[in-house]
Amino acid sequence: MSPPCHTSALLLVFVALAVAGAEQSEERSCDVVGDESSESQMERALLKKLEPLSHMRFNVTVEKGKTENYVYHFRVCREVNSTSHDFGGLVQTDRQNNKTTVIGRINETQVFNGSDWIMLIYKGGDSYGRHCSGEKRRAVIMISCKRGVIASSFSIISEEREKEQECFYLFEMDSSVACPAENSHLSIGSILLITFVSLIAVYIIGGFLYQRLIVGAKGMEQIPHFAFWQDLGNLVADGCDFVCRSKPRNAPAAYRGVGDDQLGDESEERDDHLLPM
Repeated sequence: MSPPCHTSALLLVFVALAVAGAEQSEERSCDVVGDESSESQMERALLKKLEPLSHMRFNVTVEKGKTENYVYHFRVCREVNSTSHDFGGLVQTDRQNNKTTVIGRINETQVFNGSDWIMLIYKGGDSYGRHCSGEKRRAVIMISCKRGVIASSFSIISEEREKEQECFYLFEMDSSVACPAENSHLSIGSILLITFVSLIAVYIIGGFLYQRLIVGAKGMEQIPHFAFWQDLGNLVADGCDFVCRSKPRNAPAAYRGVGDDQLGDESEERDDHLLPM
């Protein structure tokens, strides 16, 4: 083989290995049940909303006596063990014998929501043995709204396996991704008030700087249009005095003075009846 052909062959091998490595390193995500053409836009939007949780791993241990000792591993729209390529999104491990059971797979996902919760369902798990007519296992994860917490309190509630069909494992957790968007829209009155206060602040600060730095005013003269506001204050005071007074200005006072000129002459005989006869 000539050197150019040998070099081209090596390049092709390297490219193929790089592509294969990239495909292996890229984790698979949730696939909604049904054909791609029939997938619900609402479900796609909810899966997009759950994306912040996809890089996190959750574990819970359940121990019942000496017969049951399990660890449940859960990831949101990602495989628990990406090297096994089993699509397992929620996996049970028996701590006594290290047996692994897939409870639900991300390639059979359903998701729906309410006002403050999201329900994530993984179907297509490993089949039951003697329970539930041997149907495939299913994991139901209730994600409840809790603001300020990206994810917490992952736990198992129960396993319903006494029915003939539709058995499931029920889990719950708290997360802010399930919370409704907060309404941050301002009312028209609030916008007008903010605009008015901002204009007043700009007028006062800008006018103060202009009077001090450009005009060179000192003291109260630094207030913009000080004479105008002073006259306006006097006019307002006069108007209030005119409107609020209940009697004319020239009306006599309602009380009498106590000056000497108002006492009058005392009668010399005012005590005559007290003298002895």
